[in-house]
Amino acid sequence: MTLRLDLLRHGETELGGGLRGSLDDALTDTGWAQMRAAVVEAGPWDRIVSSPLQRCARFAEELAQQLGLPLQLDADLQELHFGEWEGRSAAQLMQTDAEALGLFWANPYTFTPPQGEPLTAFSARVLAAIKRLYAAHAGERVLLISHGGVMRLLLAQARGLPREQLLQVEAAHAALLSILVGADGVLSE
Repeated sequence: MTLRLDLLRHGETELGGGLRGSLDDALTDTGWAQMRAAVVEAGPWDRIVSSPLQRCARFAEELAQQLGLPLQLDADLQELHFGEWEGRSAAQLMQTDAEALGLFWANPYTFTPPQGEPLTAFSARVLAAIKRLYAAHAGERVLLISHGGVMRLLLAQARGLPREQLLQVEAAHAALLSILVGADGVLSE
């Protein structure tokens, strides 16, 4: 038996691009519109699971109420914490910390931003959340509303990509992509 996860990334946020991480900024009007458009012809789902950060959770609450679906917030599905880099863009980091940024882009598993969350810890918490979802909801179709880093991690695993290719996985604002979770914990597209 499998669990189908439809992965939806949050839309555009008020404070713009850059490494948002654990910052809890809200969606813009455009971000709301992006997310609403993404789900128009999608589903049906059995339930919605979301990161508790408001850029995900507020839309999840609206959609769950609109569709009459149960909603679960899971802190383990939050974005990677970027430490001292939170809120900064790649362009800003290129001016102040270019060498470190290059190391991170080359292989985020071997370089952690200053005071940030190691990618091994991020991966462990996200995959633990997916394992719990499978145990509780195998056979269902679940909409998972989360972040670019969470989606990249899950899609890279599903595609069998080497770890250093994680940041090459595309996950645009309001992207809606699907994966399957098998009984053995293996992810596939």
